[in-house]
Amino acid sequence: MKRILFIALIVGLFLAVGYFLIPGKGEQKETPLKFFSLAWQEGTIAVNKSIVDEWNNTHSDLKIEYVQGTWNSAHDYLITTFETGDVPDIFHYESSIITDYAMRGYLTDLSPYISPDMKSDILDVAWATVTRPNAEVSGIPFLIESLVVLYNKSLFEKEQITPPTREHPWTWDDLRKAARKLTKDTTGDGIIDQYGAGFGLRNSANIIMNTSMSFGGSFFKKEGNQFVVKVGDEEKKLLQIIVDMIYKEKSVSPASIGESGAGMIPGFCAGRYAMLVGIGSWGRQQVVESASKKFRWGVMPPLKAKTQTYGASTQTLSIPKKSTRAKEAMLFIDFMLNSKNTARLALNDWMIPARKSCLEMPEFQDSAKGWDVTCSAVSTLGVGPWLGMPGYNEWKSRVANPVLQELFAGRITVDEAAQRIDHESKNILLRYKKYGETW
Repeated sequence: MKRILFIALIVGLFLAVGYFLIPGKGEQKETPLKFFSLAWQEGTIAVNKSIVDEWNNTHSDLKIEYVQGTWNSAHDYLITTFETGDVPDIFHYESSIITDYAMRGYLTDLSPYISPDMKSDILDVAWATVTRPNAEVSGIPFLIESLVVLYNKSLFEKEQITPPTREHPWTWDDLRKAARKLTKDTTGDGIIDQYGAGFGLRNSANIIMNTSMSFGGSFFKKEGNQFVVKVGDEEKKLLQIIVDMIYKEKSVSPASIGESGAGMIPGFCAGRYAMLVGIGSWGRQQVVESASKKFRWGVMPPLKAKTQTYGASTQTLSIPKKSTRAKEAMLFIDFMLNSKNTARLALNDWMIPARKSCLEMPEFQDSAKGWDVTCSAVSTLGVGPWLGMPGYNEWKSRVANPVLQELFAGRITVDEAAQRIDHESKNILLRYKKYGETW
């Protein structure tokens, strides 16, 4: 009986081994790693897919599945996956949002996986947007979003206005003076048809927050371990300048109030306003694609208030904590964000690459499409004091954007807007304080 059992055991063992030797059984390859991308411009999507294909062609044992997402639905999608556990292994987003995910414990700390080359080559200001006080890294920054001022060279020349240079940047007073001179009724019918400037103020919190840093404004201050909102004189200065340009000087197009920056580009290309202020550097691509070949334009260095310091935001790749293959996912991130690929991504997204080695490439020093001025602005970029504020994105959507919209629409004054922001911020801050979430 014992001999029969022993034989049965041996047979069973051989059968088990044979099972795992059968192709498609024991040698089954792992399912692909999911990469959730938010690329949206046609050229950028093509580059993302090309990078994935290049990886897959040389890594048959570690394939990447490309998943196309959208910026409008990304937050809800990711929160759902974090809670259910059915997460993408790698996802693309931005620093101001992933800090909140990190505080909630959704993200893998990437600091143990970062190579010395990546660590030293990525700009310090980019690392600062994703690094927690305890040195945990919530994402790898690869593109830097910056604000620029675009101007119409032909209209400047017609009015004999000399544009600023990196050595001699404009102040806001210089901008206002030029805007007044460039605002005209060109047909003589009593209606202004050429404005000196256009802003995209529909959802203006990002513009206001990042630009206010040059005035010494921060909106947020930390008291102990908690954030508080303070809208004082330095925060009010930029708000008052914009209001005055719209309503007193009438040098800013009224269309600015209800439009996004992207929505202002056709008017800029058509000569309805001579400058487009506070648009993302990506707007240059849309100018190239939308304007006639005769349209001549340029990029200004950052405007100077107290300083030229502007807030930086980065686009990032992160790994959810519930991914079971963080080490393998980081291998792909290393490949996707090497110097060559980061340059490809930045050129197609028209944003500043986060790698120093990319900034030294001739493509990013070219003047024809404003790359030289845009990329030289990295020295003026800083990190806003609101980084890591629990609920920052909710604050922007529920407090800052609605109040600023009323302000720029002329329904309230700057002082009233300041009081509203102070008051309405307290409920949100108090709620997150109860959660005990800290950066």
